[in-house]
Amino acid sequence: MNTRYFASLLLAALAAASISVSAAEPAKATPAKPDAVQVAAVAKVNLNTADAPTLERELNGVGEVKAQAIVEYRDANGPFASVDELLEVKGIGQAILEKNRDKLSVN
Repeated sequence: MNTRYFASLLLAALAAASISVSAAEPAKATPAKPDAVQVAAVAKVNLNTADAPTLERELNGVGEVKAQAIVEYRDANGPFASVDELLEVKGIGQAILEKNRDKLSVN
């Protein structure tokens, strides 16, 4: 009888140890995959072809009025020669240009 009791006790201890070891194993992390939004964010906004709604949507600190001012400046003065020329548009300052520099192109 002591042998059966000891065997049952040993089996219970091993089962408990097995459960605690499997619970302690960390979950395997899967590498993150870029989604379509992240990939699309890489595309640059061309100051010479973008319409006002695109400028408003894609540029930080540029609302409807500033986006329209960019289009009107381009219509009045011709295509932008450089991204820095954006500073000539009324309402666009150095801070807005720097926030958006990496998003802008003129080609």
